Order: sequence, then structure tokens, then C-alpha cells
Amino acid sequence: NSAIEATLVIVVIQTMLGLGCTMDVTLIKEHLRRPSGIAIAASCQFGIMPFVAFLMAKTFGLDKTAALAVLVTGCCPGGNLSNLLTYFLYGDMNLSILMSSISTVLALVFMPFCLFIYGSSWISAYTIGTMVPFGGVILTLIMTLFPVCIGMAIKARYEKVANSILKVRLLTWPSFEPTLMTLSIIMFGKTIFVAISPSSYAIAFIMPLIGYGSGYILATGFRLPDNSRRTVAIETGCQNSQLSSTILKMAFASDVMGAYFLFPLYYALFQGLEGLAMVLAFRMYRRYYADESIG
Repeated sequence: NSAIEATLVIVVIQTMLGLGCTMDVTLIKEHLRRPSGIAIAASCQFGIMPFVAFLMAKTFGLDKTAALAVLVTGCCPGGNLSNLLTYFLYGDMNLSILMSSISTVLALVFMPFCLFIYGSSWISAYTIGTMVPFGGVILTLIMTLFPVCIGMAIKARYEKVANSILKVRLLTWPSFEPTLMTLSIIMFGKTIFVAISPSSYAIAFIMPLIGYGSGYILATGFRLPDNSRRTVAIETGCQNSQLSSTILKMAFASDVMGAYFLFPLYYALFQGLEGLAMVLAFRMYRRYYADESIG
């Protein structure tokens, strides 16, 4: 249990430090002067996804533990995977990085608020304050902001060091899920494969698809440029699974959450595979369209 908690903390710190190292203050100011893309992406992140998580939990009739795991994941800010997918989809990288950072800050307010609003469907308003540890959620979120600030400071003064940090993150990031799964199997044994209900697996598969689709439709409705539409779509469907797992493991008692702190990892797996499918489809379409134009 201690090894799992330590792994989660290390990965979140590393992820947020790397995020800070990718941020350019000049480009951030440029987007802040024209915040329409940011506002739309933020509305999708904390408007659409928490509601989708609530709707999925209701539709599949989840118990309160499973519902909380789904809600926490749906209320989380965007993760670094969105930046990677945006890059391969030729999206707006500046908007993607800025949105990931801003959504992390906004999560300090909106995440506890959404948990209170939607969580009351499973837990009475009288007991939700003790069941949902708002203090632990906020403290965990605050702890993630310090590495972002440190990363920005390193990027501003020591760009070579920032690049080295990014390389280390890219090399070590793929080992995160296998390490956590191995530790979890040691902790829970064979029961880990049935500790999460089949409905939760289905939700982990469906939620990212809804996020991608609804984000793109909304961005299209507001007539954002094509690259910004793809960016908003990715930012909406991608949640910070590392942060979500950390909150579920650190803020909730083990006897309450059980193995459901692994739900965000399954969500991350599906959002990555579905994002990769979109990248391949887009690249094929782009290549075909270019060939047709040449012909």
C-alpha cells in the first residue's frame, strides 16, 4: 500500500514538473489576450465531463464507491496525454499546454464543487462532507501545482535542464501503469481482476469517446479553427489519470475505495487507444486528401 502511494506521488510530481517545463510564458500571454479557445475548453472539461460521468454512473447503476471513482475521474483536469495526442493530430499545441495548466488550477474550485453537486445523488448532503474528503482533494491538487511552477521557473532560466527533465519523463512514463498494476496485484491478489465491476470497464471505454465527440462538436459550433477544434476535442476527452488515481488512493480510506483507485488507469488505457485510433484515422484522411488534391 505504501509503495503504491509513493509511486502515485512520484508520477504526479514528475508529470506536473514536465508540464511546467513545456510552458512558454510569452505564448501563454498571447492566448490569454484571446481567451475564447480556453473558455470553451474549460467549459467542456468541467461542464461536460463531470455530467457525463454522473450520467454514466446513473445509467449503469453503480454503487457509491464505483460512482465516486467515476466522478473523480470525470472531474479531473486534463492530463499530459492530451498534449501528445494534440501534437500528432496537428492541433494547437500552445492551447493544449495552456489548457492543461489552467484546468489544473481551476480544478481547485470546480473539482470539489462538482463532487458535491453530483456526489449527493449517492450520498446524502448531510454525510457527503465526511464521505468526500474535500480537504484532501484540495490539498492533493495544491501539491500538484508546485511542480508546475518549478517547471516553469526551470524552463525560463535553464532550458537545457528543462529539456533533460522532459526526456527523463518520456523514458519513465511508460513504466507507470505496469509498476502500479504489479504492486496492486501483489496487494489484492487474483481478486484484482474482479474487484472492479464490468460496468466500470464499459464506462472507462465509453467516456473518452463522448468527451472527444462533444468537445469537437462544441468547438465547431463556436467556429474555432480546425486545429483548435481537434485540440478542444482531445482536451475534453483526456483526463489526468495519474492525479485521479492519487486522489482516490490518498484522499479516501482504503476500506472505502478498495481497488477502485485503479479505475482511472483503465480509463487512461482506453482514452489512449481511442486517441491513437483518431490519430491514425486523421493521418490516413490527411494523406488521402492530399493525394486527391495533387491528382
